[in-house]
Amino acid sequence: MKRSLSGIQPSGILHLGNYFGAMKQFIDTQNSGEYDGFYFIADYHSLTSLTDPKALKDNTYNIVLDYLALGLDPKKSTIFLQSDVPEHTELSWLLSNVTPVGLLERGHSYKDKIAKGISPNTGLLTYPVLMAADILMYDTDVVPVGKDQKQHLEFARDIAMKFNQQYNVDLFKLPEPLILDDSAIVPGTDGQKMSKSYGNTINMFASKKELKKQVMSIVTDSTPLEDPKDPNNNVAKLYALFASIEKQNEMKEKFLAGNYGYGHAKTEVLNAILEYFGEARERREELAKDTDYINEVLYEGGKKARAIAQEKIMKAKEAVGIIGNLYKYMK
Repeated sequence: MKRSLSGIQPSGILHLGNYFGAMKQFIDTQNSGEYDGFYFIADYHSLTSLTDPKALKDNTYNIVLDYLALGLDPKKSTIFLQSDVPEHTELSWLLSNVTPVGLLERGHSYKDKIAKGISPNTGLLTYPVLMAADILMYDTDVVPVGKDQKQHLEFARDIAMKFNQQYNVDLFKLPEPLILDDSAIVPGTDGQKMSKSYGNTINMFASKKELKKQVMSIVTDSTPLEDPKDPNNNVAKLYALFASIEKQNEMKEKFLAGNYGYGHAKTEVLNAILEYFGEARERREELAKDTDYINEVLYEGGKKARAIAQEKIMKAKEAVGIIGNLYKYMK
């Protein structure tokens, strides 16, 4: 069975972009029966931008709830915290010493911060190395990612090849991306890519009042109610995530016919979101009442992941010539 691995940063509340760009793929690969799934909360990664300890704790807990409510099953997939497996950061250091600085400086996230005049920290520059460690640790076959993360996966492959070549070993498997082209980029309420950093998100687990507020904030033009409208507007694009082709065509025909306002369309989007995530929203409310279960899921997942990671870091240390390896004596 192939192994699938990916993670999400707890840098904020999850939104439709996270779901359609990544989490839906986690669940689909799990339910296909073709993959052994490893899905983690990338809490170390979030430290490159998140400096509020309470927010990090709350966000981490909420993402676990989201994972489980949306359908990740701890009996089928391994769900764990990145920070519960310290071998990730240990491997990151070993990989850093074969990673060219120029490669990291080409990273999209790093270049974006520079372009915006933001002074990036070292963690942001070396972020792809830790991501490579996350992936390579588990002999990952495929990584479900959004298009914006594909470059980091390519970096992981480059780093793996460099390590294997430099130390003349066949230690790290080269992973492949798993991308759904039709939904990998989800438009935000302003038409840009949906992102917490842009403040244009729609959060599927927000209260109905807050969810309505977010949907109604979708940016549109000022075309009068009675006039025809562009059928490929922001509202229609978001509706397409939930509606059948027939329903999508119905909305487009209404826009072209006139006497159909953006407010009417936004209400249809809101109802579609509530219907699509209805069961998950109810399930999440129940899960939130059982903190012992959440902690048990993370404990069991972390224990399984770390057992694999300890084996891999031992081999990596041996490859580079580090002999003070306690793992071999701990068996």
